[in-house]
Amino acid sequence: MLSAIWETEGLQTVGIVVLVFASIKLLHLLGLISFSEDSVEDELELSAVRHRPEGLEQLEAQTRFSRKELQILYRGFKNECPSGVVNEETFKDIYAQFFPQGDASTYAHFLFNAFDTDHNGSVSFEDFVMGLSILLRGTIQEKLNWAFNLYDINKDGYITKEEMLDIMKAIYDMMGKCTYPVLKEETPRQHVEVFFQKMDKNKDGVVTIDEFIDCCQNDENIMRSMHLFENVL
Repeated sequence: MLSAIWETEGLQTVGIVVLVFASIKLLHLLGLISFSEDSVEDELELSAVRHRPEGLEQLEAQTRFSRKELQILYRGFKNECPSGVVNEETFKDIYAQFFPQGDASTYAHFLFNAFDTDHNGSVSFEDFVMGLSILLRGTIQEKLNWAFNLYDINKDGYITKEEMLDIMKAIYDMMGKCTYPVLKEETPRQHVEVFFQKMDKNKDGVVTIDEFIDCCQNDENIMRSMHLFENVL
């Protein structure tokens, strides 16, 4: 399947799919996709963690998760991250487990920065669940906004060709050895060159959020990838 995606749908589509899929795997490896019927109400109220989550009512209002889902997510998050926050090294360790034949450290770094919305060097439960809510249950517009933020590495509101290439190289480093046939070294740059020109409609050398969303919404493969993991939770 990976081979077919790489060959026929282009690296840019894989980038969108991997963004969501890797986030799902992060859920699994953190022990968050392991639903139990046990009540965790007391744990949420009494747990002595260093970083306490906001009230469930507020998170329920801000996300598309139910109260029960938030309780379960928090229990798994707390069990794996007793301090109440995840640092970048944890992200890297998780992706190293999932992609042992590649180097996932750079992609994990970029993904961590996308979840770390206040840029304080850690991802809280609130940060994590807000991002997951968008990736799993957000509108197409919300998901693409989130993806744009990932590609916009320096957060200046534009995606340059080099930023897109950095993300694509990171995905290649993480997954390239797992594909067949193995991609050539110049493949990421070739794919980025083609797709960037497609996105950069006014040819000013940068891609705006409007150009990014418009191009993705008109790409059948990307739109299909947006719906792949909507029923995970």
